[in-house]
Amino acid sequence: QVQLVESGGGLVQAGGSLRLSCAASGRTFSSSTMGWFRQAPGKEREFVVAIRWTSGSTYYADSVKGRFTFSKDNAKNTIYLQMNTLKPEDTAVYYCAAAAGVVAQLRSPLQYDYWGQGTQVTVSS
Repeated sequence: QVQLVESGGGLVQAGGSLRLSCAASGRTFSSSTMGWFRQAPGKEREFVVAIRWTSGSTYYADSVKGRFTFSKDNAKNTIYLQMNTLKPEDTAVYYCAAAAGVVAQLRSPLQYDYWGQGTQVTVSS
């Protein structure tokens, strides 16, 4: 089992920045892939960014590329999502996720086994 706890959400004006954190505990060494997703009211959960631990490769959604940056602190078992130049359309609940096995479609939330409780990000215009 892997436990994930997000923090860092809040209310920010358009153009502002936020940094989300996701602290992992439990059998974190068994995770093959971790990522961030988001879900706006009335919409499906949407891929934001993911990393494959074996290769270290990071993949971003086109909508956030150049504005959002994924990072990690191995010593703290924590991943981060630095969000800059935020837009009202970035408003959503943001979730971190971890997959136990091989992930073929890392942009699909169905591929992930563990989820955090989510943190609300609201961007005002």
